[in-house]
Amino acid sequence: MVSHKQKRVWRYVEEGSLLKLKSYLRKHRDLNVNFSQGKRERSPLHLACYQGDDAVLRLLLKHGADVLQKDRKGDTALHTAVNRALKGGKTAYDDLVVPLKKSCPEAMNVPNSAGVTPEDLLNWMKHSKTAENMSRPSEVDAEKEWLEKVFDECEDEFYETFGVYDDDDFLPVDDDEEDFGDWADRIRKEYFDKKHAEAQRLAASSSGWKRRKSKQEREQDERRNKELHERLQREHEEYLARAARKEEETRQGRKRRYEEGCAATFHASSSAGSSKLSYSDIPWPAPRGTVQEMVEVMLHGVDRKDLPVFRKMLRKQQALWHPDKFAQRCEARLEEKDKQRILDTVTSLSQELNRLAQSLRT
Repeated sequence: MVSHKQKRVWRYVEEGSLLKLKSYLRKHRDLNVNFSQGKRERSPLHLACYQGDDAVLRLLLKHGADVLQKDRKGDTALHTAVNRALKGGKTAYDDLVVPLKKSCPEAMNVPNSAGVTPEDLLNWMKHSKTAENMSRPSEVDAEKEWLEKVFDECEDEFYETFGVYDDDDFLPVDDDEEDFGDWADRIRKEYFDKKHAEAQRLAASSSGWKRRKSKQEREQDERRNKELHERLQREHEEYLARAARKEEETRQGRKRRYEEGCAATFHASSSAGSSKLSYSDIPWPAPRGTVQEMVEVMLHGVDRKDLPVFRKMLRKQQALWHPDKFAQRCEARLEEKDKQRILDTVTSLSQELNRLAQSLRT
């Protein structure tokens, strides 16, 4: 369980607030910075490497950050740093990889779940440069640019947008189904193996004089590259479609839970209706979300282009969350310590619904 203090450390690392983090760790010298956060189970050191923040990385190392700690995919912080260096070049290597290697040299040979070590990744970078120097630059550059574009698009879309409506109560985890992380690890390993073999073949064939590839060999290379690109694109599209389906199932699950909660709380029998209600007992559409996110859950699945149907659903929600009507139904049952907070949230929710209804009239 991540403590309140550790959550604050995570927030400072995420924001890149070096001075705040430094002051906080100085104040809480016994605080353990080796904890995991989020679905990827990354540590603050992983996050600092992912963001390329060398100052925060060095500060965490100073306060006992464990370089060998792994995330859900078996990557250490050094894996993350090397991946960053593969894109950022020498500057990222000097800022991230060097201090981690110096702090924990043995981390270079620690494999992740796909069996790839940071040393393997660095060797891949070296072999890729060798292959690049020994083959036609235009072909290699085009392939590298396309792959980076695909991986950047996938990574940004997955980390920034997917999961906004995640709800584990309604979406059981299917351990057998390949998710984005599995797909990315597999593709990275296959691509590493392919480029490593290609670099070895080129090195072996160029002892002394450089041999030009025959037309048939060039055509075979182009065909293999085209097949790889097509497969990457096809699997990427399949992943996005699967992600969209899961997101829709999650939203439907939230809507279903909200409606069931309203029925149990607002339309309960007289015997059940005598129990006290705390803030968490109120069937909020999104308990930890904003008022706007609550409204999105309420109105999910309603076609906003069908104005009569949309207005009807909106009026129903307005009546349900009108402060006066809510008070008539529930005020006598509210826990005294949570009463004001509940009524304030109901008022904010009602105001947002009224604002949306007003916008339909203009």
